[in-house]
Amino acid sequence: MSSTIPHIEAVPLAEPTGRTSPARDETSLHEEILARLRDYIVEGHVADGGRLSERQLCEMLGVSRTPLREALKVLAAEGLVELLPNRGARVRPLSAADIQELFDLMGGLEGLAGRLACEKISEEGIEKIAQYHHDMYGFYMRQDMQGYFRMNQLIHRAIVDAAANATLHATYESLAGRIRRVRFSANFARKRERWSEAMREHELILDALRRRAGSELSDILFQHLRNKGAAAIAYFGEEQTNAAPAPEGKPARVD
Repeated sequence: MSSTIPHIEAVPLAEPTGRTSPARDETSLHEEILARLRDYIVEGHVADGGRLSERQLCEMLGVSRTPLREALKVLAAEGLVELLPNRGARVRPLSAADIQELFDLMGGLEGLAGRLACEKISEEGIEKIAQYHHDMYGFYMRQDMQGYFRMNQLIHRAIVDAAANATLHATYESLAGRIRRVRFSANFARKRERWSEAMREHELILDALRRRAGSELSDILFQHLRNKGAAAIAYFGEEQTNAAPAPEGKPARVD
């Protein structure tokens, strides 16, 4: 993962017809900064455990330190970053054991969500997920990682929403931030093979949902998350190997 911060133009808030209250402007600005900063970290622009430079992030986002720090507090609550006393913030590192535990837990939650969704989802809800799947396949064919991941997340969240279980939803959301960056990175591991495998799994997910086969969908979702966790562990392991200093007398690996 590159730690270079690319230049991203700051996008001023558009003011629609009529006057917008200052409170609304502040809320919109906070949400915009939070979304852009979250995507920036999730997409791997800072290495696992890497420090987040407030100065560089302020320049990138076109904001002062105060709104940036508020956004970092939210991301810390989500488990995506760590706030270090008097030393700023860093991307929260996860060990292989952490990743496996998180994916197994999320697989269990999504499996339960799938079972409940099959009992409660409307035909319109199924068709909405089918459209997300169609769009995701288009991004897959174009090898558009960001677009693919965005639609992928919409599918998983739509299934959780369709379960219509507030406690399940709250538990899922409490873990989603911690695992989102890892889920994104998992797509890089054995990229072509993993993408093809994930697309086949999503075909099975949609088919089971359409048939309202709750037990079958639950098993598919659990295994899907477990496979993604294994891919993420492989990816981060390779990243650490590539970043490690070469043994004395041996040249460093150059890709």
